[in-house]
Amino acid sequence: MKLLFVTSTRLGDAIISTGILNQLIEDNPNLRITIACGPAAAPIFEKVPNLERIIVLDKMLFSLHWLRLWGLCIYSFWDLVIDLRNAPLTFLLFRKKRLGMGKSDKSRLFIENVSKVINLDQVASPKIWPGEVDLKLAEELIPSNVPVLAIGPTANWRAKTWRSEYFSELISRVTGSNGILENAHIAVFGRSDERPMALVLMEKIPDDRCIDLVGKISLLSVYTCLSRCSLFVGNDSGLMHLAAASGVPTVGLFGPTQESLYAPWGNNTITVRTTVPFQNIFPDNFDHRTSASLMDSLTVEMVEDAIIKLWEKGESRR
Repeated sequence: MKLLFVTSTRLGDAIISTGILNQLIEDNPNLRITIACGPAAAPIFEKVPNLERIIVLDKMLFSLHWLRLWGLCIYSFWDLVIDLRNAPLTFLLFRKKRLGMGKSDKSRLFIENVSKVINLDQVASPKIWPGEVDLKLAEELIPSNVPVLAIGPTANWRAKTWRSEYFSELISRVTGSNGILENAHIAVFGRSDERPMALVLMEKIPDDRCIDLVGKISLLSVYTCLSRCSLFVGNDSGLMHLAAASGVPTVGLFGPTQESLYAPWGNNTITVRTTVPFQNIFPDNFDHRTSASLMDSLTVEMVEDAIIKLWEKGESRR
């Protein structure tokens, strides 16, 4: 069975889509898979079972990247096309069956809408396939003899980022005397282009307790490192969804995005948002490319309370 799986350019959405891909693999062991996605998301699919090809879709003027995809796929016959981008040109491929997103139900999480694409009654939890190299590297980087607090201080636009001084204060509380993760090491994650933003926080962390992983390892290694941590706290981002998929207890911070749509998935997750509601948070003439943080009404106390609430559920202790 030959599958073309067209998923997101954004890392978070692509991670969410891995649940239905995994379900298709489990239901069809002989599946031969081609994945089309954006460059940011491509690395998470490198170890997918039965993968034949990843088509990386760099955005082009006039949406010509879709024409490129059509040109690369038109000479194959596809038993199934899953198109989560609803690209019109996928209707023109030789195929037995095509499934797309349809109109999203805004009363549901995005992951619930994705699961409905293949008519699942339950949500298909995200699934990541790391390699042996990634597993071994995580063992080297994340110690097993001390707790490790994972921090995701960055995001794809600054308005979504909690300020570094708030993260620093939270780290002091969580890892300080009588904290939930007393004397924990702190692993800081992010992309290489986000390093200047992350450095502002890392400069506040003692060198002997800071594990600097910003831009230094692959996404699959980020996943395996996160799976060995004790707790993750981070902004709404692809990294947050990767943390939740890894199984680490995950606290997602929200402000100018909606947790009702993009909360991290799983029993070991919790969200906390600004006191300013989403519909009132944007200033006049807002531009996500230039805006400063809109997260200031989210206090350290609020995030600490969310951590304690998650921890007290019992599943979160490691």
